[in-house]
Amino acid sequence: MLQYNAVFLSANTAFVALMAAENGIGGDPYKTWALSQINYILGDNNKHMSYEIGFGSKYPVRPHHRGSSCPDKPAPCDHSNLSNPGPSPQLLKGALVGGPDSSDNYQDKREDYTKNEVACDYNAGFQSALAGLVHFAQKGRLPTSPAAKC
Repeated sequence: MLQYNAVFLSANTAFVALMAAENGIGGDPYKTWALSQINYILGDNNKHMSYEIGFGSKYPVRPHHRGSSCPDKPAPCDHSNLSNPGPSPQLLKGALVGGPDSSDNYQDKREDYTKNEVACDYNAGFQSALAGLVHFAQKGRLPTSPAAKC
């Protein structure tokens, strides 16, 4: 059975909640919930880390991503670079990793592709939710962000 991770689900669901709010469903409670999900992704979580690479002072440095795992040229880049346990030589600033599982367990290990994959479907929901929040903020219709939980 495929197990989705918390960031994938929360980013995409936050976007859906914001679209619903824009269309008159759910209103401010949906917007506030979406804000709480984005806050979680960006560091309001038990790990006190952002799951967006390069955001804040603590974020993943070992994404499961071939390009970021490659050393600087002229060193060769091949599949073996994905086995390197150290931080990635190339920083994928702005990329969202899969994040923790449904029990909030996360380790920054490149070989754990479920939690550390950088995928379009993770990033699309995240970027879309951020755009939705900016949309409501520019129109003066974004509620106050929920208080930090962690």
